[in-house]
Amino acid sequence: MKVAIIMGSDSDFPVVEKGLNILKEFDVETEVRVLSAHRTPHLAIQFAENAEANGFEVIIGAAGKAAHLPGVLAAVTPLPVIGLPILSSTLDGLDSLLSIVQMPSGIPVATVAINGAENAALLAIEMLSIKYPELREKIKAYKETLAGRVLDKDAKLQEKLRG
Repeated sequence: MKVAIIMGSDSDFPVVEKGLNILKEFDVETEVRVLSAHRTPHLAIQFAENAEANGFEVIIGAAGKAAHLPGVLAAVTPLPVIGLPILSSTLDGLDSLLSIVQMPSGIPVATVAINGAENAALLAIEMLSIKYPELREKIKAYKETLAGRVLDKDAKLQEKLRG
């Protein structure tokens, strides 16, 4: 189980780190790189072309502004690519979201919410769980924990409302 997280700039790391922590929590091996679709296009393409041979099974591409990185990666690899739009100062991340989600036919990029690193990681884990049943069980337990937290919050609210 190995996921690559490629970000266009090191300034994206505070967002990316949230997803990285989830992948670590699920014991998924990761490699995190800074590779730019615009400043280091040959290196980004080389990484994606060799990703499968290097044992990666899913790639998360995090990018802001023009956000071409996930699409460039997806164009040259058979692996699933998850696009993580990063909030930018220009258009509150909408530019990033639209750049990633509007891929041409034949080059799919699964896209999560702006700054949605946690969901990018969880989607990668769910993809991997098709092959690795132990991840499927961990995802089920994780979702049960989420549900338990909601029920606890509801109980506290109900208690507060009763006075």
